[in-house]
Amino acid sequence: MDLKIKQDKSWNLADMFADDAAWEKQMQKVAALGEKLAARKGRAAADAQSLLETLRLSDELNCKGGQCAVYAECRFHTDMSAARGKEMNGQLQILFTRLGEQTAFLEPELMRCGREQFENFCSDCPDLALYRRMMEDLFDRADHLLDDAGEALLTRMADLGGGYRQVFDDLVINDTPAPQVEGPDGEPVKVTEAGYFSALQNADRPFRARYYNALLGMYGGHINTLSSSYYGRVRADVYLAKSRRYPTARAAKLAANFVPEEVYDNLIATVRANCGPLQEYVALRKKVLGIDDFHFYDFFLPLTEEPPRTYPFEEAAQLVLEATAPLGEDYAEKMRRALENRWIDVYPKDNKQSGAYSTGTYGFHPYMLLNYDNTLEDVFTLVHELGHSMHTMYSCESQPFVYSDYSIFCAEVASTTNEQLLYYYLLGHCESDDLRRLLLSKHLDDLRSTFYRQTMLADFEMQTHARVEAGQPLLPDVLCDIHAQLNRDYYGPELVVDKSLSYEWSRIPHYYRAFYVYQYATGISAAIAIANRIRTGVPGAVEDYKKFLCGGCSEHPIELLRYAGVDMAQPQPILDAVAEFRDTLEELKKLL
Repeated sequence: MDLKIKQDKSWNLADMFADDAAWEKQMQKVAALGEKLAARKGRAAADAQSLLETLRLSDELNCKGGQCAVYAECRFHTDMSAARGKEMNGQLQILFTRLGEQTAFLEPELMRCGREQFENFCSDCPDLALYRRMMEDLFDRADHLLDDAGEALLTRMADLGGGYRQVFDDLVINDTPAPQVEGPDGEPVKVTEAGYFSALQNADRPFRARYYNALLGMYGGHINTLSSSYYGRVRADVYLAKSRRYPTARAAKLAANFVPEEVYDNLIATVRANCGPLQEYVALRKKVLGIDDFHFYDFFLPLTEEPPRTYPFEEAAQLVLEATAPLGEDYAEKMRRALENRWIDVYPKDNKQSGAYSTGTYGFHPYMLLNYDNTLEDVFTLVHELGHSMHTMYSCESQPFVYSDYSIFCAEVASTTNEQLLYYYLLGHCESDDLRRLLLSKHLDDLRSTFYRQTMLADFEMQTHARVEAGQPLLPDVLCDIHAQLNRDYYGPELVVDKSLSYEWSRIPHYYRAFYVYQYATGISAAIAIANRIRTGVPGAVEDYKKFLCGGCSEHPIELLRYAGVDMAQPQPILDAVAEFRDTLEELKKLL
């Protein structure tokens, strides 16, 4: 069926609130709900009916507050210079800070209700059974709860620990002038993170080297400050974990999503044991590019020229609809609604937020922000963000509000599954060997950066936190040596590990959100396994996947993925990703 995409490709925020005045009214309602919930302090779970009223009130507050947040975010990001958008965003931040203070009592008070008491309350008030999973999760964390004074202290400590990321941002973004290097045409080029990928895709190798070394040298010039900042962040992680009686910082972070530590260990061990294909890829790049000394800045130069092909948005929309057709008519119908009805702000414009994302909240359809520029990469970005939006729709339509959100661990699975389906669809409809080479090369680069590299970064985090927990300091040379050795371990002897590369750990902002990056690697592994089940026609694969999409947070992430036929506690999904990389590499070798 042909799509009927509206000419106006900005998003229609009136689907949320008719105008800003309607948003202001809901903000007032949210503030009043916060006051109402705060007044329940000390009696939130006094009896069964009180507990039910408290939980329903909390749901209403979070639902309406989330709706206000999405509207304000979208208003702001379409024109970040507009005074009204800034004002609304500021209002939202002030309100949410106040709400956080007002409701800080709630989780500890609910935890103290206890399992036995809660079950008694459920007998008295059957409507409470809806909240059993949520309450069980709270009770599981009760052993790590402190008294009121201790909780207040840890809240302040967590806030202080968050300041280390601000030190990183201020130093790197605000206080360090961008260096300049000579460009390919002899003119000066400013060296920035924003220009990193474009510069490193330039065919002029001396320019790539100058740019890369200047950028990493900027971090190296502040390596003592950046090391102290990161060391402070790790010490804060360790302090908070010990204060809550967790054995390690990693255990504390993974427990927040109910992810077993064996998942992390399995990822690191399996990838480390299967770096051979990655090292073969480095050797292939070295051979094809005709260079004797392969440096990190040589990873980004395309191995094949991109065919002169553009993808207008209407064509891209039709492509992603066809690529995801195996997921069934109900999935396609949801995608058509998103593509046809101004749920997407499509094109770049002045003062618009860069990049792309999908956002959504209960009671409203999702919204997607793109900066679409008619490239193949933009087509993949479109299908990626649609994957997030479909996940949101299935979850919100299938679950009550309390279980409608999905965890970070699951978040990248739906988006990357869509990418896998698009990749194989395009591969099966290739117009030329040039396009096929391009697709294979792109797939390898995506897997290298998302699967292998993010696992390597997760390995770094595991090692640095373990050192601090053993009472050892994180000095600059120690951090640089760990990162350099990891590059040797993963990429092998064909990669030159130079001084600039040893500084690279210090430019990773995700390190200030500990034990986060591993989820990129587990997410793509799960997506590959799911997409392979769907593509090869495994009986029930589509239905299994939709059970996952509909699950929200009604089960823990590992259990939800098992619905989709993937067990992330086992090596097999990781091995599937390794096999995907190896098979793609072998096919590309034949075409080069």
